[in-house]
Amino acid sequence: MMGNKKDLLIIFTRNPVLGQCKTRLAASVGDQAALEIYKFLLQHTAAVSAPLNTDKRVYYSDRIGRDDVWDEKIFTKALQQGADLGQRMTVAFREGFEDEYDRIVIIGSDLFDLNEEDLAMAFEKLRLHDFVLGPALDGGYYLLGMRQYTPALFTNKDWGSPEVLKQTLSDLEGEDCYLLPPKNDVDVLEDIIDNPAFLPFIKDRI
Repeated sequence: MMGNKKDLLIIFTRNPVLGQCKTRLAASVGDQAALEIYKFLLQHTAAVSAPLNTDKRVYYSDRIGRDDVWDEKIFTKALQQGADLGQRMTVAFREGFEDEYDRIVIIGSDLFDLNEEDLAMAFEKLRLHDFVLGPALDGGYYLLGMRQYTPALFTNKDWGSPEVLKQTLSDLEGEDCYLLPPKNDVDVLEDIIDNPAFLPFIKDRI
């Protein structure tokens, strides 16, 4: 295996297909611009996670990609399994712990605010705490790390709603959990309209 055998970074990603990614954003900027923005976010996520001294496993939504932004010399590849996001994350964490990793962190692939230092900090804090959680400003979370398989964190959640963070924190009440700084993921036009990095994609739309 690659990297530090004790640590695994899981990245959940959607296959970049026109009309099937960033649909809430596409309602404002159109399907083509939304697809280009999502591909830009994938490149960003791959770039900030590649240098990390951990193993890295990318879970695709529909089919495993080849010759894409996820270099197979750096990232192993798998397919998400399950009826909803909770089930898919449960399977990914279970597989990681079955592979005898000690610390596992999961992220999505649509967070421009995330950098390599944030990911390194998450694993550093996971050496000291049982759980690490990165709250998202929309009421969800952008990162979750754990040292033991805890499937209860993925049940009874209103996935995609602003309640997910609150519901997850309720599950973690009384547990040794470190909270990372809140960050903003990219779901709607308001999330990117003031960020110059996205101007080339939306300048003709605003």
